[in-house]
Amino acid sequence: MKKTPVDVRIVDQKLKESGLKSMGKATIREIKKLVDEIEKATGQEFVRMEMGVPGLPPVQIGTEAQIEALKNGVAAIYPNIQGLQVLKDEFSRFLKLFLDIEVSPEGCIPTVGSMQGGFAAFLCMSRTNRHQDSTLFIDPGFPVHKMQHKVLNLRYESFDVYNYRGKKLKEKLESYFKTGRFHTVLYSNPNNPSWICFTDEELRIIGEMADKYRVAIVEDLAYFGMDFRKDYSQPGKPPFQPTVAKYSTNYILLVSSSKIFSYAGERIGMMAISDHLYSMSLPDLKRYYTTDGLGYSLIYETLYPLSSGTAHSAQYALAAVLKAVNEGKFNFVDYVKDYGVKAKAMKKMFLENGFRIVYDTDIDQPIADGFYFTFSYPGMGADELLHELAYYGISAISLLITGSDHNEGIRACTSLVRHDQLPVLEERLAQFHRDHPLS
Repeated sequence: MKKTPVDVRIVDQKLKESGLKSMGKATIREIKKLVDEIEKATGQEFVRMEMGVPGLPPVQIGTEAQIEALKNGVAAIYPNIQGLQVLKDEFSRFLKLFLDIEVSPEGCIPTVGSMQGGFAAFLCMSRTNRHQDSTLFIDPGFPVHKMQHKVLNLRYESFDVYNYRGKKLKEKLESYFKTGRFHTVLYSNPNNPSWICFTDEELRIIGEMADKYRVAIVEDLAYFGMDFRKDYSQPGKPPFQPTVAKYSTNYILLVSSSKIFSYAGERIGMMAISDHLYSMSLPDLKRYYTTDGLGYSLIYETLYPLSSGTAHSAQYALAAVLKAVNEGKFNFVDYVKDYGVKAKAMKKMFLENGFRIVYDTDIDQPIADGFYFTFSYPGMGADELLHELAYYGISAISLLITGSDHNEGIRACTSLVRHDQLPVLEERLAQFHRDHPLS
């Protein structure tokens, strides 16, 4: 039996005990639990790339504001379902300063992480038109959004966008939208897991096609401003974070505080409903709700029964951070640039040891260095590769659960890999390469 950094027998034993049929089909949390068990049993620390969680301290401005709010007793008071007014105002201002779009504070709603915003949007949008019963995912994408659809028993379809970049995207989208079955289209930008970033041309195509066929757009901006090839950090000055909101009036934006402000633990995000969508009257909503107003139905009859509001003190935290960002007192992009630094170093190590980057270009330029990247190893499928890497103390997730067409691909997250672990990663990749020579 080959000698690897982690005992092969223990890895296989823990995989068997987990009940997982395949590492390649395991969810992010299932991989995390499995690796936790292997680390505990072996005492060997993994280079962990499976979880897309912050690797930086939370923004101190938020922490201090939240502590002050708690001292003032907000923990005893239910928050308003529509959100703290100062937070709504600051987020509306943030959208103007960093995306150059206008969304009234009324349509700016705090949610229990952007994941709850997506859940509520899917649930409500699926009820807007009895003839539209499906969501279209522009993949690869965040696997939990599909899990939400399964929980809600909602239909969806998807396609891997990598071969339909640029002008090709129009024909591909229209082939779905013209069926009349889709109420919503969802994508992330920058993309989780591939880190591709849509161009303005592509965002215009999405906006125009969605408007033509009366499809709502849910744009997931969890990694806002983190395409470090351009500087999106200056309030009120171009370049602005690219968004479909420049080309459509029918959008819902999901903005997370988890990555850009490292505030993941407090579960707070923001949902921005376009003014046009918010004020829209859709008679089919009355099959489920008391009103046909989309904005009212989404907030007061969808979000409300889900959680009765978002944690009160966390809203004060996010409001304080947004105020500092809006006033140019805190540069949130500079704060997270270390993810790009690590991605550049890590990708170099993988490439030098026989691996390949799966999603390697944005049409005609190399992919950005950021929070995620994707890789493969010639001759191995994703399931086999994940399993083999576990013997070398390296964990990640498979692209098989993301809607990708690349069955060989793996997603790596840079956030939890410490700088002092980079030499360890390089050594383990080199040993992997020696143990798996390429012909």
